[in-house]
Amino acid sequence: MVFPVPGKSHSILGEGYVRHLLAAGHEVTYLTPIPIKNPPDRLRQIDVSENIKYMSEELFDVKKYMYKEVNLVHLELTELFDNLCYNTFKIDSVQRFMRDKDVDFDVVIVEWLYSELGVGFSSVFNCPLVWSSSLDVHTEVLGLIDGYTNPAYTKHFFSTDYSFTFWDRVNELWRVSRLLLYKWWHIDENDKMFREIFGPAAEERGIKLPHFNDVRYNASLMLGNSHIVIGDAIALPQNYLHIGGYHIKNVLEPLPKDLQQIMDKAKNGVIYFSLGSTLQGSKIPSNVKRKFLDMFGELSQNVIWKLDGKITDLPKNVHIVDWAPQQSILAHPNCVLFITHGGLLSTLETIKYGVPIIGIPFFADQFLNVNKVVAKGFGRRVDISENTPEELRFAIREVLGNTSYRTRVKELSSLFIADSDPGQRLVQGVELVVRTNGAPHLRSVALRVPFYQKLYLDVLLLVIAIVFGLPLVIYYTCKHLLLDGTKSNLNKKRN
Repeated sequence: MVFPVPGKSHSILGEGYVRHLLAAGHEVTYLTPIPIKNPPDRLRQIDVSENIKYMSEELFDVKKYMYKEVNLVHLELTELFDNLCYNTFKIDSVQRFMRDKDVDFDVVIVEWLYSELGVGFSSVFNCPLVWSSSLDVHTEVLGLIDGYTNPAYTKHFFSTDYSFTFWDRVNELWRVSRLLLYKWWHIDENDKMFREIFGPAAEERGIKLPHFNDVRYNASLMLGNSHIVIGDAIALPQNYLHIGGYHIKNVLEPLPKDLQQIMDKAKNGVIYFSLGSTLQGSKIPSNVKRKFLDMFGELSQNVIWKLDGKITDLPKNVHIVDWAPQQSILAHPNCVLFITHGGLLSTLETIKYGVPIIGIPFFADQFLNVNKVVAKGFGRRVDISENTPEELRFAIREVLGNTSYRTRVKELSSLFIADSDPGQRLVQGVELVVRTNGAPHLRSVALRVPFYQKLYLDVLLLVIAIVFGLPLVIYYTCKHLLLDGTKSNLNKKRN
């Protein structure tokens, strides 16, 4: 298993795979920057925690987003994560691990997050590849196993809106076109990085390394951290499986005693406020923090605010914690509202436990996640700025004062819970790939069709040739016949 991203949420996803696969009796090797403490006997870990130095701190500075000093562009993130993966896989411990001829695997599971360089592990170990997508269903991952989605009715995960007007569709088409152009333009560069990472180990193992493109489009299965309840119902290939919610444990972690008492005694309910595990809430300007606290202090509900750093002069109903068992808070019957950054894990958890949302998105897929929440009727969106506390005040009144939000989220929660166990689907999918040596029967025939044939460009060219060429042929034929007839008449007169 290759989960190289140094973020807590991504380690939660990786640990979910580990937990389910170990429970099914398998042996697991886990490449991670956040190793599991006290690992069981059947788990081997490759510690790559030193790769944190390749991540920019600006990505997680709330203040910079508040004042629009950071504007993450999708293709810039692709370059950043390619660089992260390249340097992670070049770490000595990883290179030694790949060159160890005593190491053998039945399958390699690689996390997809903007970079596809991790596919080389399947080449080095000569085994099937399974993608793990950390986001909801989107065009980039489907392009790896089938084909790109139609931008006329699907949104790219970097979209900040959720409408499909004429210009929205033009913008989505441009995003997909840029993506295709970017991938084509960087083929040689990606292949060079791929060979620098995996070439030495492949040579030592006596394996001829294929071209990077041949490997990244050769996955047997895509396991997506997605769920139809919060996503869009679009056509999917046979080798894509929804496993959203697999990270949620069946047995909840107990609340600390102080939080348990706060939640049990909250007559008017508890609002939980968290910006996730990576965003640096401590960077919120002091004056804005005070606005948040003053606004929270006016509420009749208790507020639990997960925030790194200390704050003095707290209102009586506000409680600051630097860590909290989020699922356990959301599962408590007195939790009435979740104010979140809109991360996918948080969205899945709030659906599971039936709590309405107010989303404050910052970057990447968070806007799309929150927009889907709004579209499905169980939350509101508030954008980050100095005025966020005031806007949040009205959003809280709306969500708590209108019972439709809680009714809707409870409806969706029942659908989510009624779904079969996503962890079991994960295990069954991986075992199927191993048992069938790559599950070739599930692979989409679309991967064998050239791009120009998918779009009928050859047929279009023929039609254009007929439409414009046939009149020209007729014209020149008639012209030639008329000239021949004229010449024949002239010759007769002369004779």
